[in-house]
Amino acid sequence: QVQLVESGGGLVQPGGSLRLSCAASRSIFSIAGMGWYRQAPGKQRELVSVFTFGGSTNYADSVKDRFTISSDNAKNTMYLQMNSLKPEDTAVYYCKYGTSWGQGTQVTVSS
Repeated sequence: QVQLVESGGGLVQPGGSLRLSCAASRSIFSIAGMGWYRQAPGKQRELVSVFTFGGSTNYADSVKDRFTISSDNAKNTMYLQMNSLKPEDTAVYYCKYGTSWGQGTQVTVSS
């Protein structure tokens, strides 16, 4: 089972940017299904963005045009570039691949 480790979270002002990273413990044969989720306090975990078959990507409506998912296969790492951050983006962000979840990284958007 692959191990996943997220990093890059932190405190940022509204309108700011952050880039999250998710490092996998081994090469990912197929990136389809690998993605980012988030869970805000008192809310259910929700999908943020995911790679689909053929290298396509899906985004939650709430983050479209602000967030970008990408990967670097040579580094076994997936990224989430988050721009124009809003207070409602505050959550713990998790990466997922298959049945493996990372430990999460906190993102707080506040002035």
